[in-house]
Amino acid sequence: MTDATTPEGRRRVSVQGVDLGLARRYAKERRLKWLGIAAIAVALGLLALLIADVVLKGYTAFWTTEVRLTVDLAEAELDPDGTRLRADLEDANFRGLVNDALYAMFPAVEDRLERRRLRGLVSGQAARDVQRMVLNDPSLIGTTRDVWVLADTDIDQLWKGNIDRDLPENRRRVNDQVVGWVDQLAAEDRIRSAFAWNLFTNADSRDPQLAGVWGAIVGSFWIIVVTTALAVPIGVASAVYLEEFAPKTRWTDLIEVNINNLAAVPSIVFGLLGLAVFINTMGLPRSAPIVGGLTITLMTLPTVVVATRAALRAVPPSIRWGALGVGASRVQVVSHHVLPLALPGILTGTIIGLAQALGETAPLLMIGMIAFVVDIPDGPMSASTALPVQVYLWASSPERGFTEKTAAAILILLGFLIVMNALAIYLRRRFERNW
Repeated sequence: MTDATTPEGRRRVSVQGVDLGLARRYAKERRLKWLGIAAIAVALGLLALLIADVVLKGYTAFWTTEVRLTVDLAEAELDPDGTRLRADLEDANFRGLVNDALYAMFPAVEDRLERRRLRGLVSGQAARDVQRMVLNDPSLIGTTRDVWVLADTDIDQLWKGNIDRDLPENRRRVNDQVVGWVDQLAAEDRIRSAFAWNLFTNADSRDPQLAGVWGAIVGSFWIIVVTTALAVPIGVASAVYLEEFAPKTRWTDLIEVNINNLAAVPSIVFGLLGLAVFINTMGLPRSAPIVGGLTITLMTLPTVVVATRAALRAVPPSIRWGALGVGASRVQVVSHHVLPLALPGILTGTIIGLAQALGETAPLLMIGMIAFVVDIPDGPMSASTALPVQVYLWASSPERGFTEKTAAAILILLGFLIVMNALAIYLRRRFERNW
């Protein structure tokens, strides 16, 4: 038997110790690997759960319910003088024609209260839809037409199954009589589901059936335009100066520290700053995209500066030395060599910063963009809202119709963010160079 005190015994013990140490290290590496995989799996699972919850709540908002009415476009009601003047047609009683069409579909309904319920089968936009049809084609006057119009919000929720028919009548928003009318419409093929184009073409409304995100999309567009026009050139220029030209002094060190700290400041602080400076001091209009863009610019600037400086540092010093060695000036080195090579990183950081700005809510709430705005903004000075604020407004509404609208707006906002991040990845790969 080999003794541990002999040279051969010591070598054997040493080899066994090394093998044992390697086994322990490999075991730790495997545990770390599986912990990492488990963490990624948990994160992906939670993300999938969140997205599934939003999709299940919001996909029905992309569909709306329509009712087919047989409308008698009687000339005696719309244009008794036969002038076909647009002003006269706009003043015609189209709401009466819609009501008459409903009464004709349910002739047994004669009670005043029941007729009021019957009129509630269609939305308030039904008369405007018929009016728009006649104004676009006045030759329809004097004919009888089948017109698909939007159903009322409660009818829409009932048809989608969001109102439980099995509940007692006193616990439902629609009574048994209205449920019977909807069943009769279904039996006569007068009710259907259609794609909700009005979700993308309308602005906000008190009626969930008529509310849309187009006003919020246009408001977000103007905010991003203002932010891009200010944050990108100022941020890139500041980063280029600090990284390539500024002397390394205490002042530049202080500026760099403050820029890094500003990138971590809560967004609501920038909202307070925008409220104090742009609204209270400069007198700019409240709830305007110009104020939202200026406020978001303050928040986005540090992100753009930090991302641009990181992209500039990634360019090898040999590129600069080579350009200087052939006689290029420092400005030529930066503009002709450094910036083109750093462009993919700059674009990526800038677009990600703008995508973050697109989803910000707190600063916009502080500057008054929480106002209820039903008009589509026609410029950066018009009152408007933004997509994240629209989500906040709808989420605070108790109606069931706004619940699905909230989830749908979240999906639309996520779609924009995904597109912007995909654009960042594409531009990075498109302009990326190897050296």
